[in-house]
Amino acid sequence: MPSIPNDPVVNPWRLSVAPMMAWTDKHCRYFHRLITRNALLYTEMVSTGALLHGDLRQHLRFDEKEHPVALQLGGSEPADLALAAKRGEDWGYDEINLNCGCPSVRVQRGAFGACLMNEPALVADGVKAMMDAVNVPVTVKHRIGVDRIESYAFVRDFVGQVSDAGCKVFIVHARNAWLDGLSPKENREIPPLRYELAYQLKRDFPALTISVNGGITTNAQIADHLQHVDGVMVGREAYHNPWLMSDWDAVFYGDAPSTLTRDVVEEQMVAYMEQEAAEDGTPWSAIARHMLGLRHGLRGARRWRQIWSDHHLKLLPAREVWAMAREFAAEEV
Repeated sequence: MPSIPNDPVVNPWRLSVAPMMAWTDKHCRYFHRLITRNALLYTEMVSTGALLHGDLRQHLRFDEKEHPVALQLGGSEPADLALAAKRGEDWGYDEINLNCGCPSVRVQRGAFGACLMNEPALVADGVKAMMDAVNVPVTVKHRIGVDRIESYAFVRDFVGQVSDAGCKVFIVHARNAWLDGLSPKENREIPPLRYELAYQLKRDFPALTISVNGGITTNAQIADHLQHVDGVMVGREAYHNPWLMSDWDAVFYGDAPSTLTRDVVEEQMVAYMEQEAAEDGTPWSAIARHMLGLRHGLRGARRWRQIWSDHHLKLLPAREVWAMAREFAAEEV
């Protein structure tokens, strides 16, 4: 059993929220940071092309309160990865992560994502180029296999070759990626979870930091995984049921028990909506969509969600909508 430090400085990867396209934007991350002080937050995947030729502020802007926050890159050309990583570091990100796990057709057309697992030498070159360009950690998120390749040797050799290039942190989505025949959603559900392969990686590479991802929905599951690996990354459950994270600082980092309430978080998000509207003209609805799971499981949650997602109310100030939603919010015990 590994000895896994719970100090977020020593082991930033102990708990993290996964990069999720169209979901983990800056507003989502700000919301999540209100609930957990220590968990590492990841951006959506940003392509190297977007950072080399697009609007850097649009793709990289974040609030200082989000730290620790990591930038996930999608790309395969080492020179482009190095430039994009440097721009991420210059904007203040705490880590640069390379996506070697996304199975979408669009990503495959760009020759990156999960298909990169078939080219470990290219991934190693990209990692080396990024590490030469930045001083923050460079990490890799990947699957355990591609298509019908189910041999442990495949992922073991991938990790071995990439770690030889200097990468010391691997986030293992414990499913295969099927590049043909399955949608991205189906790729999160149909290929079986095989956590034991992530555990075996930790045994075979004890000096590396290994975090596991995929299908994790409870704090009990997190605690069990932490008996075998260095970290756990939670994805959609953290988005749909964000209050799951409210115990993380106390349970997994040894902080004092939290006195935070959902009401306080909601009020802080309203203040953030007002700030973003004043600074950037961001409509409150673009922010509120990320907090619709805040009252998951509570009485009145359905009607509360309907108020915050009602497009007929979009022209009203956020504080007025908040007052309407509060009428249906259950008292917390």
